Amino acid sequence: MALKATIFKATLHIADMDRHYYSDHHLTVARHPSETDERMMIRLLAFALNASDTLEFTKGLSSDDEPELWQKSLSDEIELWIELGLPDEDRIRKACNRSQHVILYTYGGRAVPVWWEKHHNKLTRFGNLTVVELPADPLILLAALAERSMTLQVSIQDGEVTFSNDTSLVSITPEQRLPQQ
Repeated sequence: MALKATIFKATLHIADMDRHYYSDHHLTVARHPSETDERMMIRLLAFALNASDTLEFTKGLSSDDEPELWQKSLSDEIELWIELGLPDEDRIRKACNRSQHVILYTYGGRAVPVWWEKHHNKLTRFGNLTVVELPADPLILLAALAERSMTLQVSIQDGEVTFSNDTSLVSITPEQRLPQQ
């Protein structure tokens, strides 16, 4: 018998001073049975960093043909493809060919520099790709905020993201690796 996804309800009160975006989002997040709290919360982090009225979660782990999140135009063209983890180059190339812009949020502690060393030269050829590394330690704290029903305040200013609820506060500073500056 197949295991079913666990449903989480999240309300994000987003104040993104960097993009001048201020909005509340009431989200339903299906956590795949093999997905950890950390990965699910990284999906919420990626949503907050790119929030818009048209950004949406996809089937994610359940589908090889879809990213974690995407934003589509009214004509069903993929404007933004958001990927998580340390995918192989083929998946990134496919995403870059299908979408106007791709953002890859890498995470995984010590595995990230090894993956980066192996792939960064190949990734520079994709002009529509942004690679962002998420630091490991704050992600553990972010995972601790996961609850079946959660209300989180998200503040983004000067590249720093702060998640908070009634009892905890977590600050994360993503590091952009591509495009090279």
